[in-house]
Amino acid sequence: MSRFPEVWASPEEHLRAAQPQGPVFYFAPEVLARTARRFRAGFDGLVSYAVKANPERAVLENLVAAGITAFDVASPAEIALIREIAPQAALHYNNPVRARAEIAAGVEAGVASWSVDGFGELAKLIELVPTGEEVAVRLHLGLPGAAYDFGEKFGENPDDAVALLRAVKAAGFTPAITFHPGTQCTAPGAWARYIEASAEVARRAEVRLARLNVGGGFPADRGRGTPPLEAIFAAIHAARDKAFGSEAPALVCEPGRAMVAEAFSLAVQVKAKRACGALFLTDGIYGALAESPLMGAVERVRVVSPDGLAREGAPVARVLYGPTCDSVDRLPDPVTLPGDIAEGDTIVFDGMGAYSTVTATRFNGYGAYEIVTVRAR
Repeated sequence: MSRFPEVWASPEEHLRAAQPQGPVFYFAPEVLARTARRFRAGFDGLVSYAVKANPERAVLENLVAAGITAFDVASPAEIALIREIAPQAALHYNNPVRARAEIAAGVEAGVASWSVDGFGELAKLIELVPTGEEVAVRLHLGLPGAAYDFGEKFGENPDDAVALLRAVKAAGFTPAITFHPGTQCTAPGAWARYIEASAEVARRAEVRLARLNVGGGFPADRGRGTPPLEAIFAAIHAARDKAFGSEAPALVCEPGRAMVAEAFSLAVQVKAKRACGALFLTDGIYGALAESPLMGAVERVRVVSPDGLAREGAPVARVLYGPTCDSVDRLPDPVTLPGDIAEGDTIVFDGMGAYSTVTATRFNGYGAYEIVTVRAR
């Protein structure tokens, strides 16, 4: 039997007692449940969790316990995972490009909603998906405000979306529209503009939408300041009412990052300190910090000594390297840390629940991590 409790009061308590030698994620289910309640209370529609952000079983089970009943899935593997954990959940298969075998798996699993991107993909759905099912045309506008835009890979421009929406209706599917404003979108107006454009596409196509999926993209706190989620919810609701009036479709959102990021912290150890001040860590861009080259490092950091106390030296900007033998394994920008940081200390990155566990590789034999449950992060 382990000498450690299953749930710790805080990361610092575990660090002091366990002295881990590799990356540790600290998961706070209470924080996840609070975020789920925030979305359910603030968003006027169905909240569907984007499984790709973090598919850890503990995350999914706690979301179900918090009242989440729908999940955005992107592959047969994610479909099977949700069916195992939540057999009655609604599945929204919004990865718009699929092989026929993937579509067949979704049909067998009872997928409730599909997205479509292009007439070739619609032809596959017509061939394999029963009529009457919901099919949402994916719209793309390419608006600013996000860390990066998904539109280069997915989405139809408004003119093509009109034609595709007509074809969805003509094929006997229940018509809808979906979009994604881009990851870590901090501009509430981006959602409003997409909703306005969706209403115009529906009007031109002479199709009444059953539902409007306003996508993900909701921002998490990475240490640079983000607008409250409630400001985005308000912008969505106001735009829906103005653009659609009495014929407003039901709303769906699919948060991933904003739902799960705050529930996890990542602790990594300092394995070496160079004379120049650069630090080598037990994890890097081939592990849980894989998003750093695209998004920049999470700037919510603190340093804990081996005795569990906070380092409080004057701040110094330091280059951080991961543990692999690849020279590109470094965070893209220096990170400001206490000047008295030393080998053997632990750096704790807060807000690390999204696109971290799921993107970690095993390059050079690194990338393994453990997950420890805490009451407070």
